Amino acid sequence: MKILKKIAILITIAMLLSFAGCKNDTGEQSQDDEKLQLKIGVMPAVDSAPIFLADQNGYFDELGLDVEVQIYTNAMNRQSALQSGELDGAMTDVIALVNNVENGFDIKVTTSTDGAFPFLINKDYDGSKDVKVGMMEISVSNYLTDKSLKDYQVEKVYINEIPARLEMVATGNLDMAVIPEPMASQGELNGLKKDLIENDDEFSPDVMVFTGTAISEKEEELKLFHQAYNKAVEVINEDDSAARDVLIQTLELNPDIKDSILMPEYNKARVPSEEFLKGIMEWNETVIGKTLDMEYEELVESRFVND
Repeated sequence: MKILKKIAILITIAMLLSFAGCKNDTGEQSQDDEKLQLKIGVMPAVDSAPIFLADQNGYFDELGLDVEVQIYTNAMNRQSALQSGELDGAMTDVIALVNNVENGFDIKVTTSTDGAFPFLINKDYDGSKDVKVGMMEISVSNYLTDKSLKDYQVEKVYINEIPARLEMVATGNLDMAVIPEPMASQGELNGLKKDLIENDDEFSPDVMVFTGTAISEKEEELKLFHQAYNKAVEVINEDDSAARDVLIQTLELNPDIKDSILMPEYNKARVPSEEFLKGIMEWNETVIGKTLDMEYEELVESRFVND
């Protein structure tokens, strides 16, 4: 009987200790409990620097958020992952946003991102007005080409994979291609010429979008994500050397490109204006030959920009 009583007492003590470990002094869950989670897809672009830095510096962890960041070099693969529910959100561009919403896919932009999109040019290109340019068909690369090469006769070659576009320019099968930084600087290091794209738009054409499901079911996660993003932007704007380093490390690029990367001026979370999106839709209509009928509110979720 004494043995049974001792066993009972030990079991009771163990249960009390276990219960105590699950609560802190205020009765809240301990920090050891499972974190809130998000899965996002990004592109190998300078737009991703605040996200990479927030991950590396532990800004997500500090807020109790576990963010799984997947990098896509093919926008179609990223889009498929988003539509299949493998991702909560993804870095994309406003052209893709508009077309996806038009086709019934429930996504909204929660913040613009900030990128740099140079042309990479074959070293033997002679400056002719007849040019062969690599890009995605309905994409920011097509949009920027139209804005920048208005006086040229452009043969558009549609190639989804960024590495494939780089290879086509390097081998002379393309005269040039729109390549986001820092991949553009990697191409420059390999002998291609880099030229800035003139763009007077108020906003960068790239954005972070999240699915309707994520917006409705993961509001707290998205709030914390944008808080960490803003903290990283503050750090980068004080000194962007850490952002350059994290891009090179994460994307496994040559460290020699560090000082040549064209870094944008980063903004805290903000949504594109109605006027900007209207201009994108008008350009898009000329490409797809179809009138787009949607309201600004169908494209934008602004609740996270001021948190």
